[in-house]
Amino acid sequence: MLSQDELRALENWRFDKRMPSRAAAVRELLRRGLAAEGFDLAGEGIQSKQFGIVDKGGAEASSEEDG
Repeated sequence: MLSQDELRALENWRFDKRMPSRAAAVRELLRRGLAAEGFDLAGEGIQSKQFGIVDKGGAEASSEEDG
């Protein structure tokens, strides 16, 4: 939910950038915000099981380095 001021700012930005819809404007702002924070976007066809904190074999590699 957006406040009236937030909605007004979103609509002003949307019209200034000639975005086709409010949803498109929100998606673009999210994409820009995430990119500014250094987050990479997932490629198409990437499955959720392909995301993780460590690479496959990461725990095994750490064990090998320790021992």
